[in-house]
Amino acid sequence: MDTTEMFAWERLVGFFGAGGPVVAILAVMSVMALTIVLVKLWQFRSARVSDLRSAGEALQLHRAGQSAAAVARAERSRNPAAQAVARALRGVERGLPEAKVREEVTRYGRGALESLRTGLRPLEVIGSLAPLLGLFGTVLGMIEAFRQLEAAGNRVDPSVLSGGIWEALLTTAVGLAVAIPVVALLNWLERRIERLAHRMDDCVTQVFTVDLSETASAPNEDEAEDEPARFRAAGVARR
Repeated sequence: MDTTEMFAWERLVGFFGAGGPVVAILAVMSVMALTIVLVKLWQFRSARVSDLRSAGEALQLHRAGQSAAAVARAERSRNPAAQAVARALRGVERGLPEAKVREEVTRYGRGALESLRTGLRPLEVIGSLAPLLGLFGTVLGMIEAFRQLEAAGNRVDPSVLSGGIWEALLTTAVGLAVAIPVVALLNWLERRIERLAHRMDDCVTQVFTVDLSETASAPNEDEAEDEPARFRAAGVARR
């Protein structure tokens, strides 16, 4: 181990020594949070959560009358929304009642979303406890600093007091450094799950509805010319 590594190691040991056991606990919590985030990112990538095209393409094929191709397109993606559409399309092909198809698709969707939510509660706990632990360490450090000040009596050294306060405030800084990125990542993951849930509900509903955004075709010139004749005929019939 060279001089630089020895210096870095001594600083790390001094850092944990100054912060006490609270900093050690916060370090363990940060490692746990990092591990959970990496696992969740791998899970989201494996589930193709960002794949927004497969379900839409399957719905387009279904509305074009190509149900078999629509099911095959949806099944090729591991995205939960696409898998929910595939289940709904298979139920429609089998002629099952809409209520039963929706019930099964809802059951699948809840299970998929619950799987994606697994591990978020520990992140929430870490994000909530980290600043509280940091504040707790600061309070303990301040108590120790003022205890030393009282023990010194008339021989008070301001550097001892300022050093004790600095060490006490260190735990609060570490707690905030752990909590801020954890809370930010937790909200980002939860937002992605919410968007996926909305996407699943929207795509499954489109299986049983009609796209009303398509404009009706305009009448041709012959039909337009025949309109007055039809109105006149209707008036004669009424008389």
